[in-house]
This record gives sequence, structure tokens and C-alpha cells, in this order.
Amino acid sequence: MRIMAAALALCLCAALAGCRGGPDRAAEDTPALAAEQDQTEEETAMNMTIGDTSVTVAWEDNASMEALKALCASGPLTIELHMYGGFEQVGDIGQSLPSDDVQTTTQAGDIVLYSGDQMVVFYGSNSWAYTRLGHITDQDADGMRALLGNGDVTVTLTVK
Repeated sequence: MRIMAAALALCLCAALAGCRGGPDRAAEDTPALAAEQDQTEEETAMNMTIGDTSVTVAWEDNASMEALKALCASGPLTIELHMYGGFEQVGDIGQSLPSDDVQTTTQAGDIVLYSGDQMVVFYGSNSWAYTRLGHITDQDADGMRALLGNGDVTVTLTVK
């Protein structure tokens, strides 16, 4: 038991010693890395407009989103959404995207991929197998219902 404790302590000391000097280097690299990260995020970020309302979306980091961004790279992607079930709007993306469906309970503001080629934006809740694309962060459930609950809408996606 003492040997194991000593070995663990030695590994911990070695790991901490390997970190020595790290903070100074990190401080030197932080502005350059932050600028590079901001530029990368800016190049790959997407905007979403529902009708005439621009919304803020926290997009997922997955293969479906990469494919969706690629579709938007040559210009805006417009998707006609249609009311369905009294809790969501559904529209054809125009082609199949990679999917990794997982049983999910959605909430207002969730954006998911259904059946590989349908975008669904929720103003209510549902449980089904979807691939998550993102979540609208600047609207609560009432705001989502106001945007989506009164008839079909058009969504426009653009790459920043």
C-alpha cells in the first residue's frame, strides 16, 4: 500500500513539475490564440433569421452542423418551415445531412435535424430521436411561440 501511495505521489509531482513555466508561456500566447480563435469562430459561425427577426443561436459542434455550414458557404440558405403538431415548425433543408439521432426531449428554442433532411424549430416540447443542431438563446418560450406559433415561417441561415 505504501508503495502505491509513493508511486502516486511521484506521478503527481512529475505532472506538476511538467506544468512549471506553463502559465508564463500561456500568458504570452493568450492574445494571439484568442485572436485566432475569434477569427475561426467568426468564419464558421452562422446567423439565423426567422421571418424578419434575427435570433441568437448556440450552435452544436457536430458533423451535421459542419454540413449545414457548408451549404451556407456559397450564400444564404432559405428554408420554408411549416407548422406541425402545435409545438414545432418543420422544413426541408434540400439535401440529407449526416445525422446521429439520439432520443431527446426538446424544449422551446431547440433546433434539430429530423430524418436527415428536415430542420425542426420548437416553440413547445416533444420527445423523439433527433440530431441536435442548436438552441435559440435570446428567446424564452413565449418569444418562441410568438415567432413560430402563428403560421408558416421562413428561416434564413447565413455564414458570418
